[in-house]
Amino acid sequence: MADITHRVVQTNGVHLHLAEAGQGPLVLLLHGWPESGYSWRHQLVALAEAGYHAVAPDVRGYGQSDKPEPIEAYSMKALLADFVGLLDALGERTAVVVGHDWGAAMAWSCAALHPDRFRAVVGMSVPHLGRAPLPPTQLFRRMFKDTWFYILYFQEPGVAEAELEADIPRTVRILLAGSPGFDSRAQGVKARREGDGLLTGVEVPDTLPAWLTEADLAHFAKELEHSGFRGGLNRYRNMDRDWEELPELATALIRQPALFIVGEKDPGRAFAPVEPMKALVPGLRDMLVLPGAGHWIQQERPEEVNAALLSFLRSLPT
Repeated sequence: MADITHRVVQTNGVHLHLAEAGQGPLVLLLHGWPESGYSWRHQLVALAEAGYHAVAPDVRGYGQSDKPEPIEAYSMKALLADFVGLLDALGERTAVVVGHDWGAAMAWSCAALHPDRFRAVVGMSVPHLGRAPLPPTQLFRRMFKDTWFYILYFQEPGVAEAELEADIPRTVRILLAGSPGFDSRAQGVKARREGDGLLTGVEVPDTLPAWLTEADLAHFAKELEHSGFRGGLNRYRNMDRDWEELPELATALIRQPALFIVGEKDPGRAFAPVEPMKALVPGLRDMLVLPGAGHWIQQERPEEVNAALLSFLRSLPT
């Protein structure tokens, strides 16, 4: 089995912690909220053994990477500069970029805005939606009206942090193994009102799904106890800023080879339509829906995800 090694590199004025394995063409793996590079542990080994250099950074604000204080330090422009700079730090001209959740949004944006550096893209759970017709928080308020919605709840600095950091092991257990508050289809979420939180009315699961171990939970909890939730939540607080700063996302087309993978039961499917992606991603080769899978797809279904990734990677020009 390939060894996973760790180091810290400097890029775009911040230090990023990397987990990496293997040698060969670079595959950059970008995680989502509220995880870290550890969420790619199954892919790092599989990609390395197939002849790729797999690199999974802790995105700024997470894990052992730097955690700038200002909210604007987590804009999409800043994050993309981190990843382009990371390619430079690794001595690579191009990479295939793979992302899950917020990492998927970052990966799509990398491919759309830096096609010379990212030769192919894989998004998981979150489709490429380009640029909304109006600032996202305005759009969400129109969509959800008086209904509680987690992204709007996250907007006020300090509020969600206080809730989620009150008992981090409990929070992580609920988010990864329970019925998280971002499932807008759940009855408990529909019943929420102003003043409720992400964990309001959610029971702590006694047992874990087969894909998640107590050691995995402990690892994520330890990282979040070190980093806190502020950096990750600040990503949500930049959605309107991104809309203002990146108008080119309205017309940029992703012509590179692309793949989308989503779980059949991913709650994000309720408010993130995939059909618009077809026009924005003419390079899209396939849209895979894994039956019975939820949101944490690369951890829930590593064998299927790895097989899809490797099939896609082997189809690319060398």
